[in-house]
Amino acid sequence: QVQLVESGGGLVQPGGSLRLSCTASGSIFSINKMGWYRQAPGKQRELVATIANNNSTNYADSVKGRFTISRDNAKNTVFLQMNSLTPEDTAVYYCKVDHRLYYSAGTYSEVGSWGQGTQVTVSS
Repeated sequence: QVQLVESGGGLVQPGGSLRLSCTASGSIFSINKMGWYRQAPGKQRELVATIANNNSTNYADSVKGRFTISRDNAKNTVFLQMNSLTPEDTAVYYCKVDHRLYYSAGTYSEVGSWGQGTQVTVSS
């Protein structure tokens, strides 16, 4: 079992910055890849950035050079530093963690879990 708690969303002016965080916790889990996705009104959910256990990262073209994803393995936390924000970045941002779901000792499936989402609004 894993629980994801997100924070850091809010209202910011164009050109401003926000830092999102997502902390995973649970009795038994093994975290692999973590990432951020977003969903704007009337649009489907899209990938923003992912980071693997080896710190390999992947970014959507629309955020390259502006957003930075990072993780703190000791705290089971993933961050998203967002700079030079524009109104087009307005969306609900969701964190996602890929981890193991155990059925018994040594028996598990790789699954993905989602956070509740945090609202980011960029407006003057």
